[in-house]
Amino acid sequence: MSYRNLKAKDLLQIKTLGDLKKAGYQTKSIKQELRDNLIDKIRAKEAVFPGIWGYEDTVIPEVERAILSMHHINLLGLRGQAKTRIARLMVNLLDEYIPVVEGSELNDDPLQPLSHHARALVQERGDMTPVSWLHRDDRYTEKLATPDVSVADLIGDVDPIKAATLKLPYSDERTIHFGLIPRSHRCIFVINELPDLQARIQVSLFNILQEGDIQIRGFKLRLPLDIQFVFTANPEDYTNRGSIVTPLKDRIDSQIVTHYPKSLEIGKKITQQEAIIKTEQKGLVKTNDLVADLIEQVAIEARGSEYVDAKSGVSARLTISAYENLLSAAERRALLNSEKETYVRVADLYGVVPSICGKVELVYEGEVEGPVIVAQNLIGKAIRNQFLNYFPNPEKAKKDKRGNPYKKITDWFGDGNVMEVLNDLSTRDYEARLRTIDGLDDLVDQYHQRLGRQEKLFMMEFALHGLAEHSLIGKKSLDTGQQFKDLLGSMFNPGTRFGEEEDEDQF
Repeated sequence: MSYRNLKAKDLLQIKTLGDLKKAGYQTKSIKQELRDNLIDKIRAKEAVFPGIWGYEDTVIPEVERAILSMHHINLLGLRGQAKTRIARLMVNLLDEYIPVVEGSELNDDPLQPLSHHARALVQERGDMTPVSWLHRDDRYTEKLATPDVSVADLIGDVDPIKAATLKLPYSDERTIHFGLIPRSHRCIFVINELPDLQARIQVSLFNILQEGDIQIRGFKLRLPLDIQFVFTANPEDYTNRGSIVTPLKDRIDSQIVTHYPKSLEIGKKITQQEAIIKTEQKGLVKTNDLVADLIEQVAIEARGSEYVDAKSGVSARLTISAYENLLSAAERRALLNSEKETYVRVADLYGVVPSICGKVELVYEGEVEGPVIVAQNLIGKAIRNQFLNYFPNPEKAKKDKRGNPYKKITDWFGDGNVMEVLNDLSTRDYEARLRTIDGLDDLVDQYHQRLGRQEKLFMMEFALHGLAEHSLIGKKSLDTGQQFKDLLGSMFNPGTRFGEEEDEDQF
């Protein structure tokens, strides 16, 4: 039986270099290892990067081509585009175990030892050299590039304490303390946010990527390090903190551009996969597809908003956090009202404003408006656009010869009626208030039959918000919820601008 066909339990029984040779072990570079295992997965029709959605026809094929070409890789894209996730999943393409010289700090291959310790041990013990096994999960190193990263952190430095302890002169290479990169020999090494690495530190990577040698404090060491480098970076025109120096960029073989989900459905898949929903919430809060669509629509609106910096991007973390916040808003309401079950409401969307404010970079005009106002406007635009998927376009409905389906509702508000839909209303009060509005019940029945009671109430509230966003009725944000009234009454209310609260201190 060949070495490649040995099971993990059989490999772990091999304890010496001699036994390893008898098993037929041959040195293989990490890039060849990744390539061989990728070929096996492709032939077996296995998912190479499970849990990565929306990249099936774009990014993943490019990553696979780079691995087959045995390239170093740079994943270039805005924040929240699964760059680090892809790098971490590359570990699954490594062999489950590889042999190393026992006690070596550089994961030395028993047949090609690099470090002084491993070379001396193999020379002294020969085929009796002890061998240990390194699991694939321990062959991944990740470093976030920060301005304080030094050459000593990445490459290494002379350790005076080590020299004193071992009573060695500084001229002895055993006084070297190796940095992260040499210690990642035969591993995947990832540097996140590469442009943030100072230019002089980036220069120290040149020879490692190309020639394979390193220099530490005058020591000229020929270390043919076997490393799969993966870098991640935001587009250079986005960050003013730094950029990738041209010679380093030239040494990175494949630069792969990532992107945000290209459809709402893909975005929903990602959010549902990544959102952490507590067990209690699953039993307490009932939801629907429209809510998930609205959450994704908020991100879509943000990515196209004139108030949001497009170069910064809108991370997928926005929708994940927003969905978690949405369910928590519904959960809190149920707890306040001592209800054993509740259904999400459109009003709960305004509970996700904190999840939006911290995840969008605003341009000057957005800063003038303020992050809360911008977040509320994004939610409003999401409702406006999704409304057209469920109800007739209000502009066209006005000219419909069969009659305007919204007329009874607008007339009810036109008679001076005002409706406040508060965030913490009990289910009973929430239903009572919605059913007070003339024509709202009939509107939902006309376009959405066979809905359950809770679904119908949700759709009634959604219709109310949609009409407000299409300027058929007025809406004003309160500290405790939303107030709906006649549009003209909202516009001409003295001392109040549309969309803002009244100042209680003004007379």
